[in-house]
Order: sequence, then C-alpha cells, then structure tokens
Amino acid sequence: MSDKKKKEIVPEVLPKVEMEDLLRDEKSIDYNDEDIIDLDEFEHTELAKIQDVFEESNLPTPLETGLTTKELKGIDPLTLYLKEISRYDLLSQEQEAALTKALVETGDLDVAKKLVTANLRLVVKIAMEYRSAYQNVMDLIQEGNIGLMKAVSKYDPEKGAKLSYYASWWIRSYILKFILDNFRLVKIGTTNDQKKLFYNLLREKERLISLGINPDNETLSKRLGVSEKSVALMDERLGPSTGDLSIDRPISDDGSGARISDFLEDDSDDIAEKLAHSESIEILRENLVDFIDGLKPRDQEIFKKRLLSEVPPSLQAIADEYGVSRERIRQIEERLLNNLKVYMSEHLG
Repeated sequence: MSDKKKKEIVPEVLPKVEMEDLLRDEKSIDYNDEDIIDLDEFEHTELAKIQDVFEESNLPTPLETGLTTKELKGIDPLTLYLKEISRYDLLSQEQEAALTKALVETGDLDVAKKLVTANLRLVVKIAMEYRSAYQNVMDLIQEGNIGLMKAVSKYDPEKGAKLSYYASWWIRSYILKFILDNFRLVKIGTTNDQKKLFYNLLREKERLISLGINPDNETLSKRLGVSEKSVALMDERLGPSTGDLSIDRPISDDGSGARISDFLEDDSDDIAEKLAHSESIEILRENLVDFIDGLKPRDQEIFKKRLLSEVPPSLQAIADEYGVSRERIRQIEERLLNNLKVYMSEHLG
C-alpha cells in the first residue's frame, strides 16, 4: 500500500496523530507463524501522542449503547462495552483474507474499521489475562485497542501471519507498557523465592492443570524449588481480589446466563498466544533486571529499597541514611521511575 493510501486510511482509526511517526517503516518487519517478536521498537513520545487522542477515536464505548442515565446506573462499564462490541461479527479466515487484501489494494477506510471492530473481542480476551496485575480492566482494554489499531495500520498479509496473531503482539505490548507505567513494583518482592514465584507461579499452575495435576502448594513448592509458605504468600498476593473479574461471571442478573467468556473469541487451543504471553512476561523481567544493573550503586540501592522492597522504608529514613534531604530522595525516586519508563519504552516491543 502506498504511503498516501495509508494516510487516508488511518486518520479515522488513529485520529489526529502524526501519520509520518506512526507509519514510518525504518526497518522491515519480518514475521511469520514461528517468529513474530521482531516488531518495531516502541517510541515513548509516539505512545504518548496516541494516548492523548484515543478518546476521540470512533471505536465503540459504553456510552454509545443508547441507554439513559437512569438505565446506565448500576451497570458496570465492562458489561456495557461487551454488549456494544458483541454486535460486530467475527470474521472467517476467508473474510479476513479478503478484507486485508482489499485494505492493501484500495485503502478503503470502511475496510480498516471492519478489521478493527471484528477484533475488539481479542483485545478484551488479552486484557482479561492481566486483570490480576491491574484492577481496572477497561483501562487495559483501552490500551489494547490502541495496539490493535496500530497493528491494523501496519499489517501486511503477504508476510504470512494471521492478523489476530500479529495484532496480539501489539495489543500485549501496549497493555504491558501501561501496567508497567502504573504498577507499583513493590508487589514483586525482593527475595529470590519471591522473584521466582512472581514470574513463574501462575504459568506453572496453568501447566499442571493442563496435565491433570492438582496445583496445590506442596506440588508447586517442589516444582519451583521454594517453600510452601512462599507459594502461599505469593498466591495470595497474585490471586484475584474481592473486586476482581472473572471471564465466567454472568453479564447480568436477568437470568439469561450469558457470561463474559461468551462474548470472546474461542481460541483456547492457540498455543502461539500462550507462548506469546509467557514470552512477554519474560521479556519484561529481563529488561527490568538489565535496567537495575545499569544504575549507579546508590541509585540501585534506592530503587530496590523504595520500589522493590516488600515493606519500603520511608523517604525520611533513606534520606537520613544518605545524609540528604527527604525531598532529594523523592526527586531521585521520581527520576528513576521516569528513566525506567523510558528504558522500557525503548526496549519492549
């Protein structure tokens, strides 16, 4: 597709964003069904620009349901959103192939919108996988929608991967970046056991269940080489809170029995997506370790104490330890967090 046609398509999907920044192809993206991790690196400024204008996009929102304020009261935003996107039909493989081909050949805006709206369920499905890390699922869905729009604007069907598979990487990357920007790192913990469990507990539980093995604390502790107490503590920390959402909960109390999962595309057997999720977490972990290793010794200590400690000391306590003001430690902490965001923006993709 020519640059001119691309610029004609995307403004309605990603409105009022500088198309030269969003659609530049400084390096070829070589992806296939076996290796799709080599996507463009994220640019921090690019993400910020897209976030600023996302609310002006034409994607459906709960407010488009046509319900009155009185009718909306008591219905959570996720329920409304799911009902709204359920009116968009899923695409068969043949339909998707025809639409992506038409998008490349004609640059038709309506075709681009069909590809985006047909994959909104995929965004919800991926966002729900991260609901234990961030409670507001609608925020994750919004970030994932940005990633979906980015994927549609850059997708090339001639390179062999399905759109949903290609888009899942952009969706996950945007969601992970959002969680990173808003997730208090104190939840990771500091001991080797805690770090190992943070990155492996949920994955190991899923693996055991898939093998028909009960993932109790004793079994998990043996598999992961940690104490049962550590497993129990991390399981409680990572487990859903009272307000957490389940994809199997009823959409409403009207007796229909409809569940959130009913609105999502059923691709539970897609091994590639499961691998993508695991690999994304591993990439996040590796980059966090690399970031810390690159800090000066004092910055490393402050970062670990304030942001990785299970019970972080007060700003004043650290200030007294280093013989500086409380405000100075606050400034260092803020600088480290900003540097972390920029670092991850440059290395996650």
